[in-house]
Amino acid sequence: MINVTKPAQEQVRLYFEGKDIVPIRIFLNSAGCGGPSLAMALDEKKETDAVFTFDDVEYIMDKDLLEKASPVDVDFEGMGFRLESSIKPPEGCTGCGGGTCCG
Repeated sequence: MINVTKPAQEQVRLYFEGKDIVPIRIFLNSAGCGGPSLAMALDEKKETDAVFTFDDVEYIMDKDLLEKASPVDVDFEGMGFRLESSIKPPEGCTGCGGGTCCG
């Protein structure tokens, strides 16, 4: 299940003002220093996607990933979006330091 809070919906709606609305993909970004985390990007639907609609915007996510990450919460605070799920970073990982990542 994907849940998008009202503040996040409002920010997405502001982004799409004057533009065509396209689906927003939630995906696993494995390039971050803190380990795997969820991210969002504009994308097209695929047959393997689960689709959730909030305020006429479709949020899409690969069904297999959704099963592993569920529930997924999308929120907006201050200056950015925050995505939370059952996927947690590796133990003891707090981020980058000195140009190296959690290794």
